[in-house]
Amino acid sequence: MRDPRQIIADNVARVNDQIAAAATKVGRQPSDIKLVAVSKYVDAATAGLLLNAGCQDLGESRPQELWAKAAAAELAGASWHLVGRLQRNKVRRTLPMVKLIHSVDSERLIAEIDEQAETLELQPRVLLEVNCSGESAKQGLTAEDIRRLLPVLPQYPRVRVAGLMTMAALEGGAETAHKNFAALRELRDSLNREAPPGVELSELSMGMSGDFEAAIAEGATIVRIGSMLFEGLPR
Repeated sequence: MRDPRQIIADNVARVNDQIAAAATKVGRQPSDIKLVAVSKYVDAATAGLLLNAGCQDLGESRPQELWAKAAAAELAGASWHLVGRLQRNKVRRTLPMVKLIHSVDSERLIAEIDEQAETLELQPRVLLEVNCSGESAKQGLTAEDIRRLLPVLPQYPRVRVAGLMTMAALEGGAETAHKNFAALRELRDSLNREAPPGVELSELSMGMSGDFEAAIAEGATIVRIGSMLFEGLPR
């Protein structure tokens, strides 16, 4: 049986090679794209192998799982990303642990983050989640929601809005994924022209194991990859 450390290391190398190839294909620099390794599929010990393989940025979907892993000795030194939904009653405990929250989807959540960040003396970076696919099962703001939200963001000075996040439609394959990701990029470019001072929209978090190459082609600066990194591990 192969050593899990080697399996993870090989998978990380393969994913990094594919990210680099996808970037080069469209004339982008691979260094402009950050890999967030989503560790929700595995325990802390296995996630620790990602650190050993050079993945410093780790993502979790559930705040409780992020709290647990952030406290694990095997994961000391990781930079944590919350890529799933954040309820307002979990904001205070989550903020000190995260480098970036990818999934902000309401002004009420922004207000709570701002209030707790003031108490904690933090300036959290967040992304606004956009539902580019239009699927009712997905959370996220519409383009119209964000245009209404943009002018009020200066009311929440502790919250550093750094960009946008989306997920592609479940159906439709690569062609639909390209359309969804292009829609996010176009929205970001449009919003940058009307963003108030202090609001920076440089980051585009889009693309997962099945569609990250399409996301890179359309301008992703962050890709969130999970299952590919754990292929071949014993069950």
